[in-house]
Amino acid sequence: MVDQNEYLTQEKYDELNAELDHLRKVKRKEVAEDLEYAKALGDLSENAEYHEARDLQASIEDRILKLENMLKTAVIMSFHHSDAVGIGSTVVIQKEGDKTTHKFEIVGSEEADITQGKLSIHSPLGEAMMKKKKNEIFSFLSPKGKMNYKIIDIE
Repeated sequence: MVDQNEYLTQEKYDELNAELDHLRKVKRKEVAEDLEYAKALGDLSENAEYHEARDLQASIEDRILKLENMLKTAVIMSFHHSDAVGIGSTVVIQKEGDKTTHKFEIVGSEEADITQGKLSIHSPLGEAMMKKKKNEIFSFLSPKGKMNYKIIDIE
């Protein structure tokens, strides 16, 4: 798999770094203690506590690996005003035939949260509006078919 840059705000980068530190220093130790306790209970083949601790250990190690890779390829986004949509832009768009506008902040996939108006650059809508300029019309394919939008403003 080819490493792909992960675009993060400084705040999200710091948050993920803190999570990684906590997993390495606290959670690993807790799981090791749980494993030792479960081993002391006897027969490991039918020991639910042991199997649960092993599953938790695997989950924690997977998350640590994911965070390490993400932070290694992280690019800190700077919010800027530009003539064209890019990572860190705040964009106001309007669907063709609709009077309602929608405002989105273009972010990396780890920070995407549509309920907070944070749209991933890897989403179909995010990809379609990249490098578009104010008043430009663009389209993309959604599960409902082809959608047409207009860039109303770029902040």
